[in-house]
Amino acid sequence: MTITVDVAPDAVTPRLVELLNELAATGEGVLRVHGADRPPAAVPVAVRGPEPTPRPRPSGPGTLVLSVAARNVRRGSRVLGLTRIEFDLLLFLAEHPRRVFTRRQLLAGVWGHEHSVTRTVDVHVRRLRAKVGEDVPLVTTVHGVGYRLADDAPLLIDRDH
Repeated sequence: MTITVDVAPDAVTPRLVELLNELAATGEGVLRVHGADRPPAAVPVAVRGPEPTPRPRPSGPGTLVLSVAARNVRRGSRVLGLTRIEFDLLLFLAEHPRRVFTRRQLLAGVWGHEHSVTRTVDVHVRRLRAKVGEDVPLVTTVHGVGYRLADDAPLLIDRDH
């Protein structure tokens, strides 16, 4: 769901900042300043939300390399045979580390719609885990909520190859 509200730059109140912070914290809200006298960088940090913490760069033989341009995932010298949805699911989670997604959010973000059965996500996560290997921490289940990329997932995104 997207909600667009036009707000004059001088109308940003402490209560509005508080509400926007709540939306940004859940990942449900994004602030874009259009036609303002000041650029988005001039909007207070509290309104823009916290800067994401970068993940440490994993290395070693078990590291997964997700090649965006080639649309494949390698573990060492072995290319994993992921389906389009499995690849897109892994990329989506990797691009949003430390964020928990409900099954409906994943359906919307990866599949592009929400009208599938939510258990479809469970099946794809299970298949992705099996192809990567049960010994590799990759996707964490957040019981009662959904899924997230594991904090210690040995995953690098290569956008150039």
